[in-house]
Amino acid sequence: DLFEMWWFQQGLSFLPSALVIWTAAAFIFSYITAITLHHVDPVLPYISDTGTVAPEKCLFGAMLNIAAVLCIATIYVRYKQVHALNPEENRIIRLNKAGLVLGLLSCLGLSIVANFQKTTFFAVHVCGAVLTFGMGSLYMFVQTILSYQMQPKIHGKQVFWVRLLLVIWCGGYVLHVITTAAEWSMSFSFFGFFLTYIRDFQKISLRVEANLHGLTLYDTAPCPVNNERTRLLSRDL
Repeated sequence: DLFEMWWFQQGLSFLPSALVIWTAAAFIFSYITAITLHHVDPVLPYISDTGTVAPEKCLFGAMLNIAAVLCIATIYVRYKQVHALNPEENRIIRLNKAGLVLGLLSCLGLSIVANFQKTTFFAVHVCGAVLTFGMGSLYMFVQTILSYQMQPKIHGKQVFWVRLLLVIWCGGYVLHVITTAAEWSMSFSFFGFFLTYIRDFQKISLRVEANLHGLTLYDTAPCPVNNERTRLLSRDL
């Protein structure tokens, strides 16, 4: 029964939760390691500075790579959810596709930041940061517009206003991203935005379908076989 489940067992709500918790842990553990070893000033260092020297850079890179994968999964599920809810709304379809592209570019930037430390490849690291924060901010903006377009029939007004406030919070620092406080603030606005997906993701599950073209891996001629459909990371609601 749905009401007997924990909230994180409902649909795919664990995805945005895992994304936020894991990414925050990557920042916190790297920060603690860096200040413990006296590699950075403990008072508001740049996020990237907490992951430029070994051993914290190894932890920072590995955890952010996993965060990028979780982010890709979250963005894709959101894309599929909006697509399923609005199959004939051309404006929403276009915005949804734009959001998917922007989100994936932001994930690419996060992976670049994780693997190219600014002390080694400064230009590449900066490009990755621009992709992460720039494309990520635009992704949040597009998703907020989608939330507005889908209310009140599909989206509640409260969710729209929460997302709008988080976008304003993020956008207020875009022109001042050179400061450490702005960098941390933008990161937490991202965390808050993805947390708003939890309730939405409780209403969706995905399936994976394996289409076999033959009875063995060596058949060249088409052969009728039974295809398999299994749940993907979630119980069917």
